[in-house]
Amino acid sequence: MAEQQPWHWDEQTWRGHVARVRAGRSLHPASWPGGARVAVALSFDSDHETIHLRGGETSPGRLAQGEYGSRVGAPRVLRLLDRFGIPASFFMPAVSALLHPGEVRDYVAAGHEVAMHGWIHESNALLDPADERELALRAADTLEKLAGTRPVGIRTPAWDFSDHTLAITRELGLLYDSSLMADDEPYELLADGEPTGVVEIPVEWIRDDVPYLLLEHGGMLRACPPPRDVAGIWRDEFDAALEEGGLFQLTMHPHVIGHRSRMAVLRELLEHIDAQQGVWYATHAQVAQYVLEQAS
Repeated sequence: MAEQQPWHWDEQTWRGHVARVRAGRSLHPASWPGGARVAVALSFDSDHETIHLRGGETSPGRLAQGEYGSRVGAPRVLRLLDRFGIPASFFMPAVSALLHPGEVRDYVAAGHEVAMHGWIHESNALLDPADERELALRAADTLEKLAGTRPVGIRTPAWDFSDHTLAITRELGLLYDSSLMADDEPYELLADGEPTGVVEIPVEWIRDDVPYLLLEHGGMLRACPPPRDVAGIWRDEFDAALEEGGLFQLTMHPHVIGHRSRMAVLRELLEHIDAQQGVWYATHAQVAQYVLEQAS
């Protein structure tokens, strides 16, 4: 029997889909630590070779594009963060971590967070629940072994959050997710209308380097805006978060932002942020822990 089309769903069906994973109470705190006016949470998805491996692309040319992220991009990012004294969160597929264990150690040694980002940057929506669960547990164990501490947060690969992701996240006992887009500020996730205690650190394509700066997408070359135009968008996002006393969260990728002209974008943005008074730089885990404590 053919699957029923959405326009034939009854109200119970479409309401059930909408309610499965939903934004609950806002966790926007009344103030940030030390009276800071804004929280800044920088993140980097260290995908490297897994972007191509997940699709079965194994040509040296393709894999070299990913290798750039680890060989050149990540060290540049670490040097810039060190210059400003900023902690960040690095979301890393387990296969990427296994390929580059020294990189994981460098993140930890510099005081950064290492968090989950799938096994091989797989698409959760294409997996059955048992496979998604097994890969998530295996990824958590791998990162714990390489980083020395068990990860407390997850970002699903490509922000692909399946019907089963939240249950797996709760089974793993994770503090937070950073894959969804229902708010600018942190919030609690609901599962079928029930509070879960899992914090969402929301993302957005506006605050991601890939839509602007990746020259090749889906096998096609495309035009990209001048990098400094992107800096202007992100600066406006930060300025609004500062005015609202909120969170400025940014998602980047070492193989994208790590190129010379793109690093200028990040450097100029950090110079702008650092010139402001009352900025709290934090990892995603630190933000999640703080907002949960303030809400309890």
